[in-house]
Amino acid sequence: MSTATQKLMSVDEFLGWAGERDGRWELLDGHPIMMAPERVAHLEAKSEASVALRRSIERAGVPCRVLPDGATVRVASRTALEPDALVYCGPRLPPDAIEIPNPMIVVEVLSDGTAARDHGVKLVGYFSLSSVAHYLIVDPERRTVIHHRRGQGDLIETRILTSGPLRLDPPGLQLAVDEFFPAA
Repeated sequence: MSTATQKLMSVDEFLGWAGERDGRWELLDGHPIMMAPERVAHLEAKSEASVALRRSIERAGVPCRVLPDGATVRVASRTALEPDALVYCGPRLPPDAIEIPNPMIVVEVLSDGTAARDHGVKLVGYFSLSSVAHYLIVDPERRTVIHHRRGQGDLIETRILTSGPLRLDPPGLQLAVDEFFPAA
């Protein structure tokens, strides 16, 4: 990951700037950060998470959609993140939208280079959005899903899962932890 510039940017400035660049970028506290190339285990976990969530949505029949990485989530005026997968519910967004205003489920796949941000600034950032009900951190190395869930008031509940069912309510999804990982 590298910082591209010293000028602090707003999310609106960043979206225009990043659209003219190659690669994937996030904006942290006004600083554009280029995202590093990904390993196969990371890519497989992202893919499996998206497929698992999509199948769960189909089974539940809820009006939600899964998006893989590439969509921007604005969490503050100078911070925009690009989760590895997300779920939003309600009407389909316009085809040219690049920003997802109300994600309900956000997924990050853990890697050595991003672990501190995934467990820190991203956890705080995603839950600063009232729409976020679930933040999943998928660890492909340990085949573990860390499920942060919005509780009552300002409570965030955390479960660490290595197997069994995972209930994401709202929106009413049920899936197995194993679905987040490729067959061994």
